[in-house]
Amino acid sequence: MILPHDFYTQDVLVIAPQIMGKILVRVLEDGTSIRLPVTEVEIYRGMEDQACHASRGMTTRNRVMFGKGGYVYMYLVYGMYWMFNIVTGPAGHPEALLIRGAGKVHGPGKVTRHLRMDGSFYGESLTDSHRIWLEDAPPVTGYSTAPRVGIHYAEEPWLSMPWRLTVTSDS
Repeated sequence: MILPHDFYTQDVLVIAPQIMGKILVRVLEDGTSIRLPVTEVEIYRGMEDQACHASRGMTTRNRVMFGKGGYVYMYLVYGMYWMFNIVTGPAGHPEALLIRGAGKVHGPGKVTRHLRMDGSFYGESLTDSHRIWLEDAPPVTGYSTAPRVGIHYAEEPWLSMPWRLTVTSDS
């Protein structure tokens, strides 16, 4: 079952543990599909979070984050790696989950390359799309938390927030 839209409109802190193990489905141009469980995410929560792209206000790049949850936020880093984020929460409170791992694919740039995702996914609905969505799966009971990666520009407490979740092997 495709996750319903109201799932995504919850606070990112509520959704993050629940999304672990959910099945990410990507239908390729030739009709074949890739199905992988979500294994690692990072939380970015609102304008107050100095590591969040929304911390400096709305821009052309992050505009989708300011809408209601359930949409894809894609951005390019280092001119070559697309980052796949799931917008969460109510409209007006920008928050998102960066997908860092899916199945045995680890690293956000590797995930998007494996799924053949690019900037064309920006703003795509995860409940209405014919090429990307998440399906329900049994809850994951084991995951670890750690600080987020690559946010050296943020100050404390944001730098040390344990907002990276990773499924543990015993899940």
